[in-house]
Amino acid sequence: MKTVYFIAALSLTILLGACATIRGAGDVDQGRQALLEGNYQRALGLFQDADQIDPTYVYGTELRGGVLSYLGRTQYLTGNYTQARQTLEKALSQHKSDNVARLYLGLTLYRLGDQKAGLTNIQRGMQGISDWLEYINTNFRFEFGKDWDTSGTIRGSIKSDLAMISSSQINWPGLVADGERLGMGIEQEEEYFRDERSRR
Repeated sequence: MKTVYFIAALSLTILLGACATIRGAGDVDQGRQALLEGNYQRALGLFQDADQIDPTYVYGTELRGGVLSYLGRTQYLTGNYTQARQTLEKALSQHKSDNVARLYLGLTLYRLGDQKAGLTNIQRGMQGISDWLEYINTNFRFEFGKDWDTSGTIRGSIKSDLAMISSSQINWPGLVADGERLGMGIEQEEEYFRDERSRR
């Protein structure tokens, strides 16, 4: 009889865990949609819910972003810079190669008054995104790589910003605006990529 109870309890635990994972994934997907629509408060709530369910959840296949990355980006976009810094640092401790989180950490640090650390992270984030796009476009150009930044707009903008950073003539308002545009642009590019793949 104890074996039956054990198996029933184990089955229930597995079922509840699977339901939580599905709900967390759904929250992240809905949060991304709200983020892309500019509804940052709704996105924030959805990402907070997903974080409560599974803070280690990772969304996406090509451009992978953890729930903490999305939460931190949304905290930045809602002006909660102190919390965004903590969340983005935690996201990067889990996924060091999350260049979008690194970009937003740089933007956040700038907003908090730390220009030096902000610039370092903005530069590393932009370079990482550019390198990733170049890798995808070069190594997978006959497959899914051909659908990422097809016009080269994102990489061109990054190249211009990196040249400005290298010149040490930093136009901070322009750099921050470009960084914010890049952060949303790469997310929109992923959405475009997903739409293209679903049509095939």
